[in-house]
Amino acid sequence: MNAAAPIAFERAEPAADALSSGFSASYAGVVAFIAVATEGSFARAADRLGIGRSAVSRSVQKLEGQVGARLFSRTTRSTSLTPEGELFFENCRPGVERILQALEDMRDLRDGPPRGQLRIGAAPGFGRRVLAPLLGEFRLRHPGIALELALDERTPDLAVDRLDLVFRDGRLDDSQVIAKQLIPMQWLVCASPEYARRHGLPTAVAELERHACLNRRLPNGRLRAWEFKLDGRAQSLSPPAELTFNDDELLLQAALDGQGLAQLPAYLACEAVRAGTLLRCLGGYAPDDGGHYLCYLSRQQLPKRVRAFIDFVTARVRALDLDCALDPDCACAGAPAHVR
Repeated sequence: MNAAAPIAFERAEPAADALSSGFSASYAGVVAFIAVATEGSFARAADRLGIGRSAVSRSVQKLEGQVGARLFSRTTRSTSLTPEGELFFENCRPGVERILQALEDMRDLRDGPPRGQLRIGAAPGFGRRVLAPLLGEFRLRHPGIALELALDERTPDLAVDRLDLVFRDGRLDDSQVIAKQLIPMQWLVCASPEYARRHGLPTAVAELERHACLNRRLPNGRLRAWEFKLDGRAQSLSPPAELTFNDDELLLQAALDGQGLAQLPAYLACEAVRAGTLLRCLGGYAPDDGGHYLCYLSRQQLPKRVRAFIDFVTARVRALDLDCALDPDCACAGAPAHVR
C-alpha cells in the first residue's frame, strides 16, 4: 500500500507536464490545421498565415502526433482530410470561428462607430436631475451603445462594481482613478419664500440653531455635516433637525414646501433658486468649491463608447450652467454686507 502511492504520483506528474508543455504546440498546430483544411493546400495555408510552408507542415505533424491520428491524406497533387481529420475539424471549427469573431469585434470597436454596453454610476440626486434627462439625446447620437445608469450613494469601486464611469461630489480617494472636474460644486443654504416670510432667514451661521433645519442621513448612518467657511477656515456642523431624510430629492422638496432650511448641492437647487421658489442665504459663508467629478479607471486604450460619452456629457452638463452660487440675478438673503 505504502509503495503504491509514489508510483501513482510519478505517473500523474508527466501527464500534467505534457499538457502544459504541449499547449503552445497544440494551439499552433490547430491554427495551422484549420488553415490547411480551409484552404485545401499547405502552400495556400502558409500564405494566409504569413509563415513558411515547412512551418505549417511541422505544426500539423506535431498535432497529429499529439492526437495520435493522421489528419490529412497528402499526395503530390492534393491534400484532403481523413475521416479523423473531418471529425477533428468539425469539433474545432466552432471554437476557431468564435475566436475570429472576437477579433473582428475588437476591430469593429476600434475602427467602427462606438458600440457596446456602458455602465454609469452616480449619486441619486445628480443622476436623476442631471444625467437621466441627457441619456435619450446620447442614444439618438449613438444607437449602438446600450446604457445602464446605476444610482447609489455608496462610494463606488469601479472595478468591483463593473462601472465604466462614475459621477461624484468631490474626488474618489483612489490613486488608480482618473478624476476630471465636470462642474463646480457649491453648497447652498436654501429655504422657500414662505418660510422666509414666516421665520426670516439667518444672517450668520450661529443663527441656524434658532431655525427649522432639514438634515440628510448618509448610507453609513451618519448625518451629513453642513459645511461653511468662517474667518477663512473650513467648519462643519450638524444643526438640530426638524426633519431628516436619506434622499436629496426629498430634502429639496421639503425645503420647497416651506418645512425649513436645507444645505443642498448647487446642481440640485439652482433651478429653484433661479425660479425664485427657493431663496439662498449665508452665501458669504459658503465653503470652497468641492467640484463635481467624472471618474474612470484609465486613459490608455479607452473604449470608443466611453470616450464618446465623456465628450458628450462634459459638453452638455457644462452648458446647463448648474452653478448659481455666484449668480448676481439670484436673490441671496442674509449675507453680511462686508462679505457679499
